[in-house]
Amino acid sequence: MTTQKMFGTDGVRAPVGMEPMTPQTIMRLAHACGQLLSRQHTGLNPRPVVAVGTDTRGSAPMFEAALQAGFSAAGVDTVMCGELPTPGAAYLTRLRGYQAGVVVSASHNPCEDNGVKFFSATGDKLPDGMEAEIERTMVQPMVCLPSSRLGRVSLLPEASDLYIQFCRQALPAGLHLQGMKIVIDAAHGACHRIAPEVFRQLGAEVVAVGATPDGQNINDNVGATSPKHLSEAVLAHQADVGVALDGDGDRLVMVDSEGRIYAGDELLYVLAVDAQTNDGLQGGVVGTVMSNQGLEQALLRRGLDFARSAVGDRHVLELLKQRGWRLGGEGSGHLIGLDWHSTGDGVMSALRVVAAMKRSQRSLSQLCSDLRMNAQCLVNVPVTRGAGMADNTWMPHFQLRAEKLLGDDGRVLLRASGTEPVVRVLVECRTALRAQRMASRFAKEVSQLLTAPAALDTATA
Repeated sequence: MTTQKMFGTDGVRAPVGMEPMTPQTIMRLAHACGQLLSRQHTGLNPRPVVAVGTDTRGSAPMFEAALQAGFSAAGVDTVMCGELPTPGAAYLTRLRGYQAGVVVSASHNPCEDNGVKFFSATGDKLPDGMEAEIERTMVQPMVCLPSSRLGRVSLLPEASDLYIQFCRQALPAGLHLQGMKIVIDAAHGACHRIAPEVFRQLGAEVVAVGATPDGQNINDNVGATSPKHLSEAVLAHQADVGVALDGDGDRLVMVDSEGRIYAGDELLYVLAVDAQTNDGLQGGVVGTVMSNQGLEQALLRRGLDFARSAVGDRHVLELLKQRGWRLGGEGSGHLIGLDWHSTGDGVMSALRVVAAMKRSQRSLSQLCSDLRMNAQCLVNVPVTRGAGMADNTWMPHFQLRAEKLLGDDGRVLLRASGTEPVVRVLVECRTALRAQRMASRFAKEVSQLLTAPAALDTATA
């Protein structure tokens, strides 16, 4: 069994059939997790209970079965929830008092990938220490318990309906969506039925797109990673606003009635101003090292503190808890409002943005009118899995040189992705042209470094 680190910034993820996303390894992963849960279990139920949900990928049933087998062999009961967004699994885990929640999903990645995300009993992502302990346990031989001690399997057919009722609570009391026409792009993912139903129940006229999954089309030129699709649909249907989610429903991108796209940083600003105005925002706002400086400056002008975490919604959440704050997010569209959920939730965040529009009687464009965003250009440099990813000592040297080249005009950030085999090169400048030119230049240099060991040694000397 390999000892290579399996967990990235958002669970375990890889192309289907490549380690660790093989049924054998996922079964061992569940077994190792189940052993830890069994050792820690003190509940009234004789065995720990884990909720399992999936997105709409064709490979999901295979990994769902592998998880069930691994947990059962370790003496852990599984509650199978069927297709369910990631934040839905987190909610049901807390609601029913389960010891953990698991989602089979590769989030915004293409259908060829899949992954596994874990939640603790409190609906939070697993702490780093427990992930490390699971990986250490996987090295040990897998031993199946006797038949009398195996975990049992049950179904929760009402899982989606329970989550729909929960999502509705994100809309503040006294508000409704009657008279609004909203396009929802569910990325052919786990929200394909849930998201349109939530908005319909709250009174909106809903046009659903990206809502016919076939097992292969998840995130395929639709959803939060391809917002042009939503923009075109909003204009075609003359809608008031558009909502784009990703495959597992924890990301959000929105479009106004003019077809303009609003990403995570802009939506986070809308949420922060609305909370400051109407709800007495507690503390400041957490972004990440990739958050636009324009967002930071706009919040500071409003007297709101801003702090940056490492990339990943789990790191945003950790910093929120450290500061005792309630609101944070990423430019990618992961938005966390601890007043309404324990984790990032695309549907609930969209409801809060729409609530901000309703409470202020202003459009998205008007709500962002005093937000001056810098131009950002992000280039993903593909690398062979593992190559240049484990040893990133070259990055600080490279970044220092890049910052000197940029001068006072902007900033540069390099990071190895925790979810994909790429190094991300982000350049932020006052003008889009310069950001694009410098990002292209730095990306080419990074690619050369990662494919030329001699050059890499020189750069890190």
